[in-house]
Amino acid sequence: MNAQLDSPATTFGHRLNTEQLRAATFGRVTSQGIESDPLLIIAGAGTGKTNTLAHRVAHLLLHRVSPERILLLTFTRRAAQEMLRRAETIANESLRQQPGRAAFHPNATRLLWSGTFHAIGNRLLREYAPTLGLDPTFSVIDRGDAADLIDYLRQDLGLARKEKRFPRKDTCIAIYSHRVNTRQPLQQTLDDAFPWCAEWSDELTCLFRRYVETKQAQQLLDYDDLLLYWHVLVQEPQLARDVGARFDHVLVDEYQDTNTLQSEILLAMKPAGTGVCVVGDDAQAIYSFRAATVENILQFPQRFAPPAQIVTLEQNYRSVQPVLDAANALMRDADRQYQKQLHSPRASQHKPRYVSVEDDHAQALYVVEQILAAREQGTALRKQAVLMRNSHHSDVLELELIRRNIPYAKYGGLKFLEAAHVKDVLAVLRWIDNPRNRLAGFRVLQLLAGFGPAHADRCLKVFEASGHALDTLTSYQVPTAAAEDWPALMSLLRDLSGSSDWAGQMQRVRQWYEPHLQRLYDAAAVRSGDIDQLEKIALQYESRERFITELTLDPPQVSSDLSAAPHLDEDYLILSTVHSAKGQEWDSVYVLNVADGNFPNEHATGKRETIEEERRLLYVAMTRAKHDLQLIAPLRYYITQQSRTGDRHVYGARSRFLTDELLKLFEARTWPQQPLGVREAARADSGARIDAGGRLRAMWD
Repeated sequence: MNAQLDSPATTFGHRLNTEQLRAATFGRVTSQGIESDPLLIIAGAGTGKTNTLAHRVAHLLLHRVSPERILLLTFTRRAAQEMLRRAETIANESLRQQPGRAAFHPNATRLLWSGTFHAIGNRLLREYAPTLGLDPTFSVIDRGDAADLIDYLRQDLGLARKEKRFPRKDTCIAIYSHRVNTRQPLQQTLDDAFPWCAEWSDELTCLFRRYVETKQAQQLLDYDDLLLYWHVLVQEPQLARDVGARFDHVLVDEYQDTNTLQSEILLAMKPAGTGVCVVGDDAQAIYSFRAATVENILQFPQRFAPPAQIVTLEQNYRSVQPVLDAANALMRDADRQYQKQLHSPRASQHKPRYVSVEDDHAQALYVVEQILAAREQGTALRKQAVLMRNSHHSDVLELELIRRNIPYAKYGGLKFLEAAHVKDVLAVLRWIDNPRNRLAGFRVLQLLAGFGPAHADRCLKVFEASGHALDTLTSYQVPTAAAEDWPALMSLLRDLSGSSDWAGQMQRVRQWYEPHLQRLYDAAAVRSGDIDQLEKIALQYESRERFITELTLDPPQVSSDLSAAPHLDEDYLILSTVHSAKGQEWDSVYVLNVADGNFPNEHATGKRETIEEERRLLYVAMTRAKHDLQLIAPLRYYITQQSRTGDRHVYGARSRFLTDELLKLFEARTWPQQPLGVREAARADSGARIDAGGRLRAMWD
């Protein structure tokens, strides 16, 4: 089943180990390309998954598989770009070493269908839009806009004015997303993931029905719709065959992070599994809160007859062996899993540390002490990371970092596209692109002086009643305060909506928006820099629709993500939740609050499957470390973030994951080595001895 390359076998994949090469070259070489049965690559942490998948893409291209017949699905666009960059480099290197071999198309990697599930879904849906009752110019809204629409409908349906507290907009959109991605009934979603909202099942059903109807009326698709419509498309057998027949090979990265909807789409397109290759690690399945299910990867081989072949990658290229020994031992006690034993040629005499500290303040002092000591020994701050189960766990540490003047970046702050001024500019473009986009129009109108929510709503109702005729807006009687600015907005809408030439449109929008930016926001000069960045990004796209859609599906990460001051040094410490740290690595890793209640989280202890996901979360945290790993365990936690009057606290219990056998692989340490109060007690010892016990007993004689 596994055929090595013929003549290039001596050169292609010479940097791969045996199992990596087996995975990269899996399949039968034919005159037409590569024929391959379904393949599952179980890639343990740090085992070179990206390199292996890139080699597989290169292998397909070198054997004349047409690039447009390859579909590569990843979880970020950057991951797809990095994989294709490597694949092109690998293929070109192989061609240089075999000069007589026919070259592949010079733009081969650009012709591949590559990107996230949502991006590929967007591309296919625009093609099949008439079949699905969609307008090919539909707008894609991000999670924030979806939540805003839900909130508007909550208000309109009177749900926000209930006697009892109705779920807020973010909770509502989370419930909706979980239900459609898991394919579960709403009541089951509520019972399993949102039990505090279970009593609102009927009201939520009504809200979500109105949400769907409103999106359809305005030709809006949210993230989930991109999968839902794709799923509907491939439920029709003939259409599923048509879509599946486009691709000879479908490669899926991070398969353990797929949800039920994504798995069903893949299986509908390729029911026999021919040409399907999925890569992942069940031990790193940690996104059930996004409706991902580990069952997809655990059950993948049995989806086909005969079952899919499995190749397991176990040689780790990241961590020293003592870190891997601890990670292996942690997963040894797990339930259902693909057995793997990570091993590394990188030996070390130093075990990872398990450090007990008094409380969160002592934890902060210890971590800072270790970070500075490592820096003095040559480990830059940016090569060190502090990981935590929840983002607020670093609150005390952040205060200490500021006090010590240690710069840091924290992953999980305000995203670029969530900034109000950026959303303003994008709303203008979205309304121009799709006049039925009520959300965009509602935001744009309120940028003008005199336009509040009520007046904007009335204006849009008139606009909608006219069939979205722009002349209706031109003659609309606007508030006096907006009269001066109204002609400029109408001119902008008329000129850009009637033009297919994208060049210069972003500049026009910026010129119109600049005076409103100055009027509406503080620090307008700083915010203007973000608009400048947006304009530069716009130059990379060939059309307005592509710019808006790609920006929504794959938002850029810029300096707005950093929690520290804007004048960061060239070197800064990394703070991150474990979920945000997946796929990253650092020389030194410190994991905060490793105790029951955090690992596993107290809210996860009701079910065996959620406890096992918490085990995997700790595994992900541990396997980010290349050289030095330290798990920090406070002995007590304060139960309020406010005043500690009365010393209200609870004692931390040792994490149930840290068994006696596992702890043998750690160096156990208490910090500070001399417990607090010992020196004071020693000074108070004058040598005198009092029979205090006897005196107390004598009280009852």
